[in-house]
Parts: sequence; C-alpha cells; structure tokens
Amino acid sequence: MSPDGRPARDPADNSAVGAARAAARGPATAAARGPAGAAEPGAPGTATGAAATAAETEAGLLARAQAGDAGAFERLSGAYTDRLFMLLLRLLGDRAEAEDVAQEVMLRAWRGISQFRGQSSYFTWLYRIAVNEANRALERRARHPAKVSIGTRELDLPASPAEDPYRLAENRELRRALGAALAGLPPPLRTAIVLRDVEGLSTQEAAEIAGVGQAAFKSRLHQARLRVRAAIGDEALVTSGG
Repeated sequence: MSPDGRPARDPADNSAVGAARAAARGPATAAARGPAGAAEPGAPGTATGAAATAAETEAGLLARAQAGDAGAFERLSGAYTDRLFMLLLRLLGDRAEAEDVAQEVMLRAWRGISQFRGQSSYFTWLYRIAVNEANRALERRARHPAKVSIGTRELDLPASPAEDPYRLAENRELRRALGAALAGLPPPLRTAIVLRDVEGLSTQEAAEIAGVGQAAFKSRLHQARLRVRAAIGDEALVTSGG
C-alpha cells in the first residue's frame, strides 16, 4: 500500500507507464523509434517480406509479454503509443487528462495481457481499452462538469500547400467550430466520428473498438455527422472539402 492509501504499484508496471509517457511527449516519435515489429537489418527487402517479418516479430513480442516480459510489452505497445495518445487527446480534448488516461490504459493492458486471446488484433484490443478508459473519464467529468473544447491541433485536418492565408484562416475557424461541435457530442457519438472520420479507421475496425456491431456503429456515426453538420453548417463542411 502506498503512502496515499492506493495499492502499491508492481515494479513491472513502470514499463507500461514508460510507454504511456513516451506517447505523451508528442507524436512523430514512433517514426524515429520504429515500430515494434520493424524488420532487423538484413531482413527481406520486399514489402511482403517486411510485413511478414513484422507480424512474426509482433507475435513473438506478444508471447513474451504474456509470459511476463515487461520489456517485450513496452516494445509491443510502443509501436502504438503515439496514435493512442492522439486518440485520447481527440476524445478528451485535454492534454493533461489524456496523459493520465494513457498511463491507465497501458497499466490495464499490461495487467490484462495474459487474458488476450487474439480474437482481434493487438491494436484493436489496445484501442478498445483506450476508448473504454476515455469514456470513464468523460463520465467522471460529467459528474463534475468543466467545459473542455477539443482544440484545432487535435483535429489535424489536412491543408493544401497551395492554400492562401484567407483559406488557412478559414480552416482554422472551421477546426475551432468542429472541435466545439465534437466536444458537445455524447461519448458514444464522439467516439464513432473520431474513430471513423478523424482516425480514418474502417467501419469494421471502428465498430470492433467501440464494442458494437457494424449496424449500430453506422447508426451512431450517422447521428454524430448529423449533429456536427447542424452545429457548423453544411456550407462549412463543403468549404473544407469534407
């Protein structure tokens, strides 16, 4: 038991926390770090060969992590920490809260990895934990409301290099309006539109992560899009290219 009365943390949990903290330092670190499944020097140079090697390496890391190897868990999860942190930031709209929830996600993943049966990809399983933890955080926030708007950087809408300053300013305004609209959605609808339209996942992947069937997910996504359009206007969406 820790001095503040909470259960003492297993020393191996530090590996999970380290992975979460690496994500919180900001995106683009994964490219420098390389995915957990990156091919070693001398591996086959073809895309097919690299993909096969990556899959084999991830499977090996998963097996070691399930056997209690904290270092293997950190490498396995490290390939996804940047994306996972950005997902949490988009769902929660608050960097400090996203950092806290990211640590909780990694701890839950580490403590539950022995129960992972491979019925989905590891990425899907990890994202599902993240969505569940984000929803818990949003439920806690609802009991103690404080207005938090999703920022423009979290939405990360692409801009054309040829756009003039007027168009760029217009897009910034759109992103602000879109962030406010997303922040006003109920968590299930916000999750649907973030996973599908912001993260760019397929309907099947997004539905699996949300923990619902594809028909139910499509219904949520449709409702979310309608509410966003009502909040910011169809004209703004057309102007943005959406």
